[in-house]
Amino acid sequence: MAKKEIKTDLWVYKLLEDAHINLDAQGSNIKEINDALKTGTKKGTGKNPGYPEYCGVVGDFVIVIEDKADTAKHIKYDKDGTLSSDTTAVIEYAVNGAIHYAKHIARLTAYKKIIAIGVSGNEKRHRISPVYVDETEFYRELPEVEGFISFSEDNIDEYYIHEILQEDTDREKETAEILKDAAQLHEYLRNYGNVKDEEKPIIVSGILLALREGNYHGFKIADLTGDKVTTDGEKIYNAIDANLKRSSVSPEVKKDKILHQFNIIKESPKLNEVNNKLGKTPLKYFTEFLDEKLYRSFKFTKSSEDILGRFYGEFMSYSGGSGQSLGIILTPKHITDLFCELVNLQETDYVLDPCCGTGGFLVSAIGNMNASYGKDVISVNRNGSVGYAFYHDYNAIYSYDCRKVKLNTKVSKYAAIFITNQIMQQKGKYEYGYKMGSERLRRQKILLPVNEKGDIDFEYMDRYMRGVELRLLEEYGKRLKVG
Repeated sequence: MAKKEIKTDLWVYKLLEDAHINLDAQGSNIKEINDALKTGTKKGTGKNPGYPEYCGVVGDFVIVIEDKADTAKHIKYDKDGTLSSDTTAVIEYAVNGAIHYAKHIARLTAYKKIIAIGVSGNEKRHRISPVYVDETEFYRELPEVEGFISFSEDNIDEYYIHEILQEDTDREKETAEILKDAAQLHEYLRNYGNVKDEEKPIIVSGILLALREGNYHGFKIADLTGDKVTTDGEKIYNAIDANLKRSSVSPEVKKDKILHQFNIIKESPKLNEVNNKLGKTPLKYFTEFLDEKLYRSFKFTKSSEDILGRFYGEFMSYSGGSGQSLGIILTPKHITDLFCELVNLQETDYVLDPCCGTGGFLVSAIGNMNASYGKDVISVNRNGSVGYAFYHDYNAIYSYDCRKVKLNTKVSKYAAIFITNQIMQQKGKYEYGYKMGSERLRRQKILLPVNEKGDIDFEYMDRYMRGVELRLLEEYGKRLKVG
C-alpha cells in the first residue's frame, strides 16, 4: 500500500504543478501553520505529529490536501449523514483526514478560510472532493473537481464567490432574486428614509449614476461617512453631475433640468443623518444595497436578461403603480428577444434603440448576437463539457453556452479541424468552476505547425488531417462485411 500511496502523492504533486500551485509537503514553511499541525495528530494524543500530504497558502486561503491510493478510502459518513470525525475515519479516509487538519488550523492560527481537499485514486480513476472550513470550524462540502486549477491564485477568489458564497461570478441573477431585492429596497426607503413613492425611483436612479461615476474613480462608497459639512447626499449629487457631463448630456439647460430632479438626495435631512440602527446614513445604506444587489449584476452580466428593467418594473409595482406616470414603460424581455431573433442579428450589425429606457432591446441584442447562425465557425463549450470544441462547415445556431471562434484566414475544412483539435487539447485546464469564457479563450495559446519561413503551415494541417481521415476509412472498411 505504501508504494501505491507514493504514486498517488506524486500524481497529486503533478496536478498542483499543472495548476501552478506551490504547496509544502508533509508540513508547512509557514511557522504558524506548522506549529498548529504539530499538535494536530489524527489519534488526538498530541504526540508523534502527523502532517497532511500538502499544505500551503494561496491568496487569503489555506489549502490542505490528504490523499489515499484507494477510492474506497475517499470519504466516510456517520449514520446521520454527517462526515465522520472518529479516529478511524480521520486516519483512513482522505476527506475526513483533510477536514481534521483544516479544523485544527482554523482553531489555532489567524487563517480563517481553509479549503480541505480529499483526493483518492490515480490518474485514470480518482475522486477529488473540496470542503470549505471557516473560523467557526463549520464545514461545507463542495462539488467534486477534476483538478486544482480552480484553486490557483488567479482563480481561487472566483471559486470562493461561486462555489462557497454560492453567488454567480457572472452576476446573472435569477428573476426571483431580482423581485426580492426590489421589495426589500422599497421597504428600506420607506422605513429609513420616509421617502414618498414618486421620489423613490429618483433616488435609486441617482445612486446608480453615482455608482457608474465610480468606474472613473469619481465616487467611492467608502467616502460616504455621514459628514455634516459635505453630506453624503452632496457627494452623491456631485457624482451624478460629473456623470451627466461625462455622458455629454446637452444642451446645458437640459442637463441642469435633469440634475435638478436629484436635489432631494442632498436636501433631505432624513437621508443624510446617521441612523442609529444602521450605524450610517440611509443614503450610504441604500448605495451599498444597490451596488451589491443590482449595479454589479447588470454591470457584469452577459445574459439577455434586462436586470435593470425587471428590477424597476417590480420596484414600481410596490409604489402604487406601474411607473407609467413617471415615464417608465418597459418592453417585456420575451418581446425584445423575439424581435432580435426575427432580424437575425450578426456581430457586425448596429442596433438603434432611440427610446431605450433601461436598454431592454440593447441587452437582448447583445445576448442574441452570440446565439446566431453561422458557418465555418469553431464552437467551444463554455458550460457543460467545458473546453470541447467542434468545427462547423455548415450553418448552425450557437447558444450562449458556447463561444464562437472565427478564423481570420480562409482555410480548408481539414486545417480548421486540426486547429479545433488543438483548442480542445487545452480543455484539461478548465472545469465547471473555471469556465472557458471569451476573455480566457482570447488569452489561450495553442501550438500550430510552421513552415520554413516561420508562417503557420495550413497546408501541413490539411495533409495531416486528410491522412488521419484516410487511415480511419481504411480501418473501418476492413471491418465491414460485403452483403
